[in-house]
Amino acid sequence: MNDASVDPGVTKTFKEKTIKSFVRRTGRITKAQSAALKTIWPLFGVGFDKKRLDLASLYKRKGSIILEIGFGNGETLVEEAIENPKNNYFGIEVHKPGIGYCLLKIKKSGVSNIKLSSHDAIEVIKYQIKNNSLYRVNLLFPDPWPKKKHHKRRIFQNDFIKMIAKKLVSNGKFHIATDSKSYAEHINMVISKKKFFKLIEKRQHNGNNPLNRSKTKFEIRAIAKGHRVWDWILEKHELQNVNGNKNCN
Repeated sequence: MNDASVDPGVTKTFKEKTIKSFVRRTGRITKAQSAALKTIWPLFGVGFDKKRLDLASLYKRKGSIILEIGFGNGETLVEEAIENPKNNYFGIEVHKPGIGYCLLKIKKSGVSNIKLSSHDAIEVIKYQIKNNSLYRVNLLFPDPWPKKKHHKRRIFQNDFIKMIAKKLVSNGKFHIATDSKSYAEHINMVISKKKFFKLIEKRQHNGNNPLNRSKTKFEIRAIAKGHRVWDWILEKHELQNVNGNKNCN
């Protein structure tokens, strides 16, 4: 469901009274990135609509679907797509310069197993991704919203991880990482209350021992500032109260 006439950030909008976990920051965008949003986006971009995506048709082939929420500049996303050509990657990011940079990396690398969305991740996952369709979900270094009054904006909440569980295949993996101690404590609390995920491994490190993933640009910057990193790998449990009717997509 590629929309060749849609520029990132100009997809159809649907007003819902929800608390957003992000702010669309403009930032400096280069001429090359701006051009990529117009010329390369139609090849890899997916417009937003409240309809389920046919992922097999979208990628024109079968393959395990890896979802990355907030891919930043896309370096890690493209790197994984190159190293795992049999997988299909779906990245979500709202920052235009980052999307433009990622599109340039995609073109330069020649990979064809990536699709991108520039819409709100929660709405994309809720409306466009079928239940029991994702092999893995990556949530790497989401905005920690450090001020207490903004904690409600954190994407990692009870309803969010329940939704992720619905979208994962049986035994699908959910990878999470943060460099915020406060957010790590929050993540641990949320995980402890949910029984439809099994904690496979949890690790705290100085950036030298991530859990089965590549380092992100944001992570490298955080480590340079002396931050510690927390990593989790969760595995979906098949419980009736997660998916309800398992045939419902």
